[in-house]
Amino acid sequence: MRFKLLALAAVCAGLGGVSTLPALAAGPLLGAVVSDGSSLSVRHEKLKLANGFEVILIEDHRLPLVAFNLWVHAGPRNEARGQTGFAHLFEHLMFAGTKHIPRGAADRIVDAAGGTDSNGSTNFDRTNYYFTLPANQLELGLWIKSDMLGYMIDEVDSVALANQQDVVRNERRQSVENRPYGVVEEAIYQALFPEGHPYRAVVIGSHADIQSIQLADVKAFARSYYRPNNATLVLAGDFKAADAKRLVQKYFGTLQAGEPVPPVVVAQPRLTAERRVQVTDHVELPRLNLAWHTPAIYQSGDADLDVVSHILGGGKASRLYKKLVYERQLAQSVQVSQDSASLGSVFGIEVLARPGKSLDEIEALIDAELTELTTRPPSAEELQRARTTIQTQLFARMEKMGTLADLVNHYNQMAGDPDFIGKDLARYQAVTPDTVRAAAARYLGRNARVVVQATPGPKVLAAEVATPPAPTAAAKGEREALNANEPWRKQQPKPGKAPALSLPAGKRFTLANGLTVVHVAKPGLPLISAALVLRAGQMNNPADQPGLAGFTAAMLQEGSKTRSAQQLADQLANLGASLQATAGREDTRIELSSLKANFGQGLTLLADVALNPAFSPAEVERQRSARLAALAQQRADAPTVASLVANRAVQGEGHPLAMPALGDEASIKATDSAALSRFWQSQYRPDQAALVVAGDITEAELRTLAEQLFGAWQRPAAAAAVQAAPPARSTQARVVLVDKPGAPQTALAVVSAGPLASHPEAASIKVMNAALGGLFTSRINTQLREVKGYTYGVYSAYAMGRSSGQFGIYGSVRTEVTGPALGDMFTEIAGLRAKPMGAAELSRVRNAQLLSLPGLFDTNRVVVSSYASDWALGLAQDHIVKLPGQYAAVTAASAFKAAQQQVKPAELIVVAVGDKAKVLPQLDALGRGPLETWDDEGKLIGP
Repeated sequence: MRFKLLALAAVCAGLGGVSTLPALAAGPLLGAVVSDGSSLSVRHEKLKLANGFEVILIEDHRLPLVAFNLWVHAGPRNEARGQTGFAHLFEHLMFAGTKHIPRGAADRIVDAAGGTDSNGSTNFDRTNYYFTLPANQLELGLWIKSDMLGYMIDEVDSVALANQQDVVRNERRQSVENRPYGVVEEAIYQALFPEGHPYRAVVIGSHADIQSIQLADVKAFARSYYRPNNATLVLAGDFKAADAKRLVQKYFGTLQAGEPVPPVVVAQPRLTAERRVQVTDHVELPRLNLAWHTPAIYQSGDADLDVVSHILGGGKASRLYKKLVYERQLAQSVQVSQDSASLGSVFGIEVLARPGKSLDEIEALIDAELTELTTRPPSAEELQRARTTIQTQLFARMEKMGTLADLVNHYNQMAGDPDFIGKDLARYQAVTPDTVRAAAARYLGRNARVVVQATPGPKVLAAEVATPPAPTAAAKGEREALNANEPWRKQQPKPGKAPALSLPAGKRFTLANGLTVVHVAKPGLPLISAALVLRAGQMNNPADQPGLAGFTAAMLQEGSKTRSAQQLADQLANLGASLQATAGREDTRIELSSLKANFGQGLTLLADVALNPAFSPAEVERQRSARLAALAQQRADAPTVASLVANRAVQGEGHPLAMPALGDEASIKATDSAALSRFWQSQYRPDQAALVVAGDITEAELRTLAEQLFGAWQRPAAAAAVQAAPPARSTQARVVLVDKPGAPQTALAVVSAGPLASHPEAASIKVMNAALGGLFTSRINTQLREVKGYTYGVYSAYAMGRSSGQFGIYGSVRTEVTGPALGDMFTEIAGLRAKPMGAAELSRVRNAQLLSLPGLFDTNRVVVSSYASDWALGLAQDHIVKLPGQYAAVTAASAFKAAQQQVKPAELIVVAVGDKAKVLPQLDALGRGPLETWDDEGKLIGP
């Protein structure tokens, strides 16, 4: 991916459903997804052009959007020996410009058109390029995608290659080398797969291999794999099939086919003896990983092992969570997965230990659970829980246009059938307790696994690979073409008639006890999301009890007066519902998502935990241990440390937002049931709460549920105390350094106080920030990443709260360019403050906010989150539906005023978490004193 951490095994496991589907009714569920009452199907049309290019059309008129999802059927499985990471590097190069679209212009065009979800990703078996555009930009999207596939190679030269090698190597530093347990995950695959196997080096590859790629290699890879006969485009959304067919033929039909791609035939390795590996890393908590080779995706046993993963580690109701986290309190977390891929899958168990706990003891308990599962079939209830969860996850993936398109492309390549959903359901229909036991017994033996124990210690990295000086200009003869010159492609297509911008309108009503209820009707798939939001966040913490709001929220899931923690977990699992409670800066949210058929029962559980928490002393002790471990764990992650220290630097000693949301060790140890109960009694009240619900539910149905479940919630006699925000007392230091010896990158947070959500020019501030650092195409990210190759990505953001605001620029850069990167950052800030944006830039960044709005409200969860935020921030009921008008009114003058008033260089505090010996001289050279050294908890060590 271009802006997110790259997963080591990104291929999702097959999704499926249950033997019966009581939540479904016969007939259409939404525009493209239909049911006959027992199975699902995606209404589609698949075409193959004369050159072999595949197109799958999914006409769906729910929203005025079209998702473009282009899969090139090449990944690490197609890499030559000594060229690990090549497929992923090529993904980056695909965004480096084409014959008809200059470098960087495609992303700017997508922004200006109101695109969302624009990115690329690489997994073992394919590379994916995707974005979603407003429906009137169908031709524009096809123009961009066809030029990327057919004419990228015309423009790739040594300059572009060198730049993207820098970017990808920065991504490796960030996602593997400077991330806790990154080297551990790599060690797992190196132990599982022999030298030369395409999965051994995971997706990201090695520094040496990435740097060794030559321009000739890039051209050869394009000739072999980036041809129309090795690619599939899925279009999903609001278009007419006849128009789409005509335009697909126009833009893709003349691309020249390549030679047939030979099949990749690699034998799946077999382990006949256990392999044990010890790894040390800069981490606080030990971690145990167990991994096995399992059947390839959609082969016999794959679905059974999916079910095994849910039974063993699918949330709080799973066997290993109950044993290791809840009962024995040996583990901080448990994750189990069946990561399915074409050349063979990997079944993995990952357990993060609590401080001081034995990995050997944890391993012994896992072995006992595996022995139990391989000798005795799981219960019918366990099997049904897994099926219900998988069904819910499938519906959630079909809710969003972009993920529906990706699911169909996945099925098309991996199963050979774009409408494999029904057959996928059949796989799970065939699973029985006996087949689950047999699959576990056959594949999860001790002699067929890799065991990796990771413990705190020095991080061992491969020898440093130098970054050579980047060429400043392409050499003569570097360009070549795969397709004929077609001058008409130089003209960017004009958009069709723009549909009126219409955002989901929420309707508010109030119960007699003061509880606000917000209803957003969103029929379609049988899914509903909800959130109970309370104005009781970090700002409400007593001065001597930082972290209390978060501790209280966490305890809600640990049992009520009517249900134990495990009873609650079991009941949620039976419903296939997710329930989580978290405290933010100024609010607490209890969030629920479930199938419509189970929503009433799920909301009953939400009401129970919110209104009847038990705060059992035994559960408090369990949560205390978990929070102390989490506190230690976050110290190992440099970007997290930078963000936490930045909060302290801006807000100052004694401010509620200066402390981590977890609190500190003293406050966690001092919190008891009485303190939690007092906070809950004073802060959890209906007149300071809102229930927000979006999905397939009517207002009448919601009114009935709200009255039944929340009507008796009593409002205290005393009026709610107004929580006044204490003034921020920012540090006088302008540079704060946190030492992280040996770090390959410096994590940066450049911060200051910021405006409130109620600021009358909030829209102008957000448009201005989009230009500065809020978009991938922003000035800062373009300069530091695309021009200089210093970073994998840098972004800026405003946290605009009800009573407190903050501005920050965040990212990680190579250690040796920390100073130059900061220098460039301040240069870009100065440039934005020096003169108003030109018309083209203003139009692009304003449209990126304005025209993208429909694409930002395309799932129940995001609609609920947005309306919950508006209520918590005290914004007007119609704030969301008025957003189009507010963004449209932003001018160059108002954005320029926002830059001058809301980004003040003299007030910005630089927080740098990196290797002091290498970074300090660079920070001194900036001349932004005073400079102080703090520890990873934000305490002053010295100047």
